[in-house]
Amino acid sequence: MTAVDASSVGAESAAHAVADLQTERARFRDELVAAELLIPTSVDGLYGRSGDFESIIDLIDAKVEAAGAAAHGTSAQVLRFPPVFPVDAFERTDYLASFPNLTGAITTFTGDNKAHAQLLAERSAGRDWNHFLSPAGTMLVSAACHPSYARLTGTLPADGVLMDIFGYCFRHEPAVDPARMQAFRMHEYVRVGTEQAAIDHRSAWEERGLSVLADLGLEAEAVIANDPFFGRAGRMLAANQRNENLKTELVVRLYGDLDDGTAVVSANNHRDHFGDTFDIRTVDGSTAHSACVGFGMERIALGMIRRYGTRPRTWPAHLRA
Repeated sequence: MTAVDASSVGAESAAHAVADLQTERARFRDELVAAELLIPTSVDGLYGRSGDFESIIDLIDAKVEAAGAAAHGTSAQVLRFPPVFPVDAFERTDYLASFPNLTGAITTFTGDNKAHAQLLAERSAGRDWNHFLSPAGTMLVSAACHPSYARLTGTLPADGVLMDIFGYCFRHEPAVDPARMQAFRMHEYVRVGTEQAAIDHRSAWEERGLSVLADLGLEAEAVIANDPFFGRAGRMLAANQRNENLKTELVVRLYGDLDDGTAVVSANNHRDHFGDTFDIRTVDGSTAHSACVGFGMERIALGMIRRYGTRPRTWPAHLRA
């Protein structure tokens, strides 16, 4: 076989593998919908959840809360933010520079009666009417911890701050894969303080995360990872993040050997990024460092469904309880 022939065979094999993976993702999505665990909409990756699905989320959250309590006692500040926050706080996260393709901005109508009539006429004619809407000054939350940093501007307490944050997030990634939802929930434990405190927090939660997943019956692997930074400059950021081991993902194989697995937990060291952009200082005047662990609630639930089936009421007793 010539080099050209071998290359063609390899490309064809890769194409078949991609097709097989997409087929399996679609099959799993259809299975979830048929079992009435997820409620489909007209938009890929946007679902309602049934009571049975929410019972799985409650179970997972109880395990996460128990791990947090065992590790931190009552020292974590419990914070729950809405899935919308001010555009000025969003800009200071610098998310727009790294992931412009994932963001979601909120717009609303602010015109008069004449403009409203024009909007309705455009809609009735089947034409685009979005240009009648104006920015509302708010953005959809992309990571559960993002709304928390603005409140920390200034000098931290001597031992820093530990936050327990749970909330909905949005990322514009329309996909057939049910593990890549556009709206999903994250439960995070965030440490803001000294450089060493951030390093220790991320390291400790890697092991705790694996333990939580094992308690739920999931086999996970910790892998060095990077965020999906946008554009040419993003490739350099991603390489630096991997080289400096700033992000670890706990990965579960939802689709067997068809891909490299799905990240269900992420442990991240932000270094002084948020400390710098939000002007957060430690007691000695240094720029604060931060780190977080984020549990992807829906993805963990999907892992459990793959493990135990689509009928939670038939799962092992210790999970149903």
